[in-house]
Amino acid sequence: MKLFVLLLIAGLSAAAQTANKGKQVVQDAVEAMGGPKFLSMKNRIEAGRAFSFYREQVTGLTMATIYTEYLDHIPPKGLGIRERQAFGKKQDYSILFLEDQGYEINYRGARPVPDERWQKYLKTAGANIFYLMRERLNDPKLSYEFVRSDVVLNTQVNIVDVADGSDNPIRVYFDVNTKVPLRQESSAWDPVGRGRSTERTDYSKYRDVNGVQWPYVIHRERNGEVIYDMFANSVEIDTKIPDKTFDLPSGIKILKKVD
Repeated sequence: MKLFVLLLIAGLSAAAQTANKGKQVVQDAVEAMGGPKFLSMKNRIEAGRAFSFYREQVTGLTMATIYTEYLDHIPPKGLGIRERQAFGKKQDYSILFLEDQGYEINYRGARPVPDERWQKYLKTAGANIFYLMRERLNDPKLSYEFVRSDVVLNTQVNIVDVADGSDNPIRVYFDVNTKVPLRQESSAWDPVGRGRSTERTDYSKYRDVNGVQWPYVIHRERNGEVIYDMFANSVEIDTKIPDKTFDLPSGIKILKKVD
């Protein structure tokens, strides 16, 4: 019995050390991203070339501007951000993600995005490591487990599993030297494909933007297929976003949702 108790204590101690080290790696990343500047970031504008794959169809390499605004509070349903992805020089086609609904907007009107597309957005954006560090760093529901040190993308990294109590933790690879995230991976059950769906996102070309380190290149794959590439030419943080960016155009026709 004494041996059992000693082994149990040792196991709990090791688990606590692993959790503490994992949280420290994440906290170091927050400091490397800009510390208070990163945590108080209100908005962001990323402009460049995007290679997007909407509804599993290649939309091609086009000019894109992505507007992101962080909300003061996370709503009961949805996320604590609003985002508008505008495409083309005239930005006459866009996808608007509000707290609880998404719209595809073009000259025909505004069409609510299909439920499947909305759920994928919630999972991807809600599991984004920058969102988690900015919005949920001290959330008691989140746990941080240090996995190991390794070499990934020819870089020495510390690997941490970030979990919210579900069976689908997010595995994040942090650069040992710069401390910033280089890659994140996740896996979840896909009810449509009836199998495990894996997603991987790589972050590179970090630059200082108004005191915040931000990646200018983002590459995302799902089940081994590219679903998104962003090559930013410019990034602005905590600047003035044009009025009504996150509003539906006045008088626009609301089209029927297509499943």
